[in-house]
Amino acid sequence: MSQGEFDIIKRYFQRSTNKVDGVEIGIGDDCAILDVPCDHQLAVTTDSLVSGVHFFEDVDAYRLGYKSLAVNLSDLAAMGATAKWVSLAITLPKIDEVWLAEFCRGFFALADKYNVKLIGGDTTKGPLSITVSAKGLVKTGQALTRCNAKIGDVIFVSGCLGDGALGLLVKLLATETELFTKDNQQAFVNALELTEPRLHLAKLLVGYASSCIDISDGLSQDLSHILNKSQCSAEITLENLPFSDAILNEIKLDHLSLSQVWQHAVNGGDDYELLFTIPADKVSAFKALLNTQSKYDDLACYEIGKITKQKQIECEKLTTASAVSSILFTYLQQPVDVNSTGWDHFK
Repeated sequence: MSQGEFDIIKRYFQRSTNKVDGVEIGIGDDCAILDVPCDHQLAVTTDSLVSGVHFFEDVDAYRLGYKSLAVNLSDLAAMGATAKWVSLAITLPKIDEVWLAEFCRGFFALADKYNVKLIGGDTTKGPLSITVSAKGLVKTGQALTRCNAKIGDVIFVSGCLGDGALGLLVKLLATETELFTKDNQQAFVNALELTEPRLHLAKLLVGYASSCIDISDGLSQDLSHILNKSQCSAEITLENLPFSDAILNEIKLDHLSLSQVWQHAVNGGDDYELLFTIPADKVSAFKALLNTQSKYDDLACYEIGKITKQKQIECEKLTTASAVSSILFTYLQQPVDVNSTGWDHFK
């Protein structure tokens, strides 16, 4: 390893930590040493972002730094964990100090917001890629999982759906045509690149949610993970899906049809909202709890369906992949043909 690597680490990534942060030993040794409280378990998640696959080569460095951490913190939120520590492995084609400064500014803007400490990692030379491993704490036995949804549970989603997928569409086609109004285009791109992990909501879900997952690959695909693990099916009410003001405005302007919005919301991915189930007898108490949390502005949750008995959904009106699946989509109580796909790296 060259001296340049150590200079990069010291200048851009090394920050002070102490035992108050749970860090016995941080950056500077071969391993970080962390103190985990005796009544807690450690939640660990790792994601890689590769240039040309997960982000455009010309993406703003600040936004890339922000999102590379955000997608990992979203995984911790889905488990009901409190984010604590993160390690970062970054591969750089060259040393670009302006780019590095902006990347770190975005990364630490989100880390500081949630008091997450960078405790180690690696820097190498090669095609641009970022791998982040985030660690959090959850009280022993209280982690949220995908496997405990039960028949009759109410399905909720946080935030709004579809904006991230539309942001990707804007980025892909922006050089060819202006798809939407300028302000709405920017709102969609912001949703794609400045993902907000729902860590505040995650803490409230513990004790209420029977299952939980974050929506990274699309509502249909991520919901299917819960259904497969829990051995049940679901009915999703399309008129209850939450949409942002930007999407509603584009529908009003006839730039988007309702069926197009459904496809983006159900299959688009990049929402990083929480999808969770709550037993019917706990829904009122959960909503009451949300109403007491006025200091947070990111707790909006919406009922979008219910968990049903495991079955193959078959209907004469349905012809695509949704015709034989574990998810029934309805609109005004009538079955609707929504081609359920979702993101898969190898398809």
